[in-house]
Amino acid sequence: MKYSILTIIFFCTFFGFSQTKQRDTLNAYKKRVLETTEIDFLMSYYKQEGNHASVTGGVGNEELTDVTPTFVVAIPLNADDILTIDAGISTYTSASSSNLDPFDSSGASNGNYDDDDDNSNSGNNNQTSNVTGSPWVASSGASAQDTWSSINVGYSHSSDDRNTIWTTNAGFATEYDYTSVGFGSGLTKLFNEKNTEIGIKAQVYLDTWSPKYPTELDSYIEAGENLNNGFFNGIDILNQDGNIIDKNSVTVWSPFNTTLIQNKSRNSYSLSFSFSQILSKNAQFSVFFDVVQQKGWLANPMQRVYFGDRANYYIGNAASIPNYTSPTNRDVFHLADDIERLPNSRFKIPIGARFNYYINETVSLRTYYRYYFDDWGVNSHTFSLELPIKLSTGKFTLYPTYRFYNQTAADYFAPYEAHVATSEFYTSDYDLSKFNSSQYGLGLRYTDIFTKFKIFNFGLKSFDVKYSMYDRSDGLKAGIISTGFKFVLD
Repeated sequence: MKYSILTIIFFCTFFGFSQTKQRDTLNAYKKRVLETTEIDFLMSYYKQEGNHASVTGGVGNEELTDVTPTFVVAIPLNADDILTIDAGISTYTSASSSNLDPFDSSGASNGNYDDDDDNSNSGNNNQTSNVTGSPWVASSGASAQDTWSSINVGYSHSSDDRNTIWTTNAGFATEYDYTSVGFGSGLTKLFNEKNTEIGIKAQVYLDTWSPKYPTELDSYIEAGENLNNGFFNGIDILNQDGNIIDKNSVTVWSPFNTTLIQNKSRNSYSLSFSFSQILSKNAQFSVFFDVVQQKGWLANPMQRVYFGDRANYYIGNAASIPNYTSPTNRDVFHLADDIERLPNSRFKIPIGARFNYYINETVSLRTYYRYYFDDWGVNSHTFSLELPIKLSTGKFTLYPTYRFYNQTAADYFAPYEAHVATSEFYTSDYDLSKFNSSQYGLGLRYTDIFTKFKIFNFGLKSFDVKYSMYDRSDGLKAGIISTGFKFVLD
C-alpha cells in the first residue's frame, strides 16, 4: 500500500508539472490560483498513558504510541484547477488494544495452558492452570499494533473572477478492523470585493467493520458455549473468592449476550456551513456549524463491559483478585460480561466561531470557540488561543497555543462494574465520560517567500515544528511533536 501511494504521488507531481508548462502560454493573461506544484510532508509522534483502557472495560493500561507520516501534493492543472493528493499512514502500538487477547502466549500470559481434551484441571480446587492475563500488562497478540493507511484525492475549480470555488473529493482508508470509503463536494462564494465568504460542503463516509472481539467471548461462541472445549479446555476459571469453579455446574461463567455484530456498516453523513467576514484591515471573523448523522454499528466490538449485578469470574492468579483494579495486578483477568453496545444512530451538531486580530507587525491573536451537542447526551465546549509572534528576522514565527475542552457524559456511560444487565445500551469508554482537558503547545514556523533554500528543484517555502502536552481530568496524559515541510517545484 505504501509504495503504491508514493508512486501515485510522484507520477502525478511530474505529470502535473508538464501539464502546467504546456498551458502556461494559454493562460498567461490570467493569474493562476496556484503558481506551481506544492508538496507538504507532515510527520507527528504521539505518546499517551492512562489507567482507563476501554478494551478492558474502563480499567487498565492505556499506553499508546503513534507515528504518522503524510504527503500532501497540490498540482495546478491549469490557471483555474488544482488536483490535491493526500496520502498517509499511521502506525501505532497500543497496550489497551493488545488486551483484546490478554492471554496471548507471547504477552501477558505464560501461555502454558493445556489444549488437549482431557480437561485435567477442571473442578480441581487445589491446582490452577498457568494461563494468566492482566488489564495492566500489555499482551502482544495481533491487535497490539496496527497500521492505518489512507489516500484522498481532491479537485477544485475557481471561476475566472475567483469569486466561486467548487471542490470535490474521494478517499479510501483501511485499518485492522475496518475499511472506509469517503466522498464529498463543496461550494464557496466570495462577495463584497472578497471581504465576505460563504461556504457549504457535504461529505459521506461508508465504513465496513471487520469485527474483532474479546478472546473469551469469541472463543466461547466458537466452542459451542461449552467451557470444556476449545480455548477454555484445561483452563481454570475462578469465582470472586478465588475458588476454581466446576465447569459442569449450574453456576458458571457465560457472556450476558452471545449475539455479536450483525450489521457491519457504519455510515456517516455531514453537511457543513461556514461564513467569514473581514471586519477591518486588522480583524477577521468566521462562524460555522455542521449537521452530522451516523448510522449502523456505532459501538466498538473490541471493548468489554462489566455489570455490577452479575457474578465475577477470572482467569489467572486468585491472590490478585482483590487488587484487580490496581496496577499491582499483573496476573489475573476478569472475563467479560459483554461488549460495548450503543444505539445504531447518532445525530451531532457542532457550532463554532473564530476571531483573528492583527495587533501589530510582531503579534497577532487567533481565537476559536465551539459548542457541540448530540442525541447521546454529550455536550461540550472547546476554546483555543494562539498568539503568533514574529521574531526579528521576519522569517521565523513563535506561536504558543492553549486549548481547553470539557464535556458531559453520554447517557450510556458508566465506569467498570457500574452498569446493570437490564440496560439496553452501555459503554465504559472514558472518551464518552464526563471530563475536562487542557492542551499547551509551543510551535516555531519558518517561512521563505522567495524559497532561497532548495533541495534539487524544490524550494523550501515553509517549515513548522510544534510540541504539545495534553492533560485530561480522568488521568490521561499525552505528548505530541509534529513537523511540517512545504516545498514548491521550480
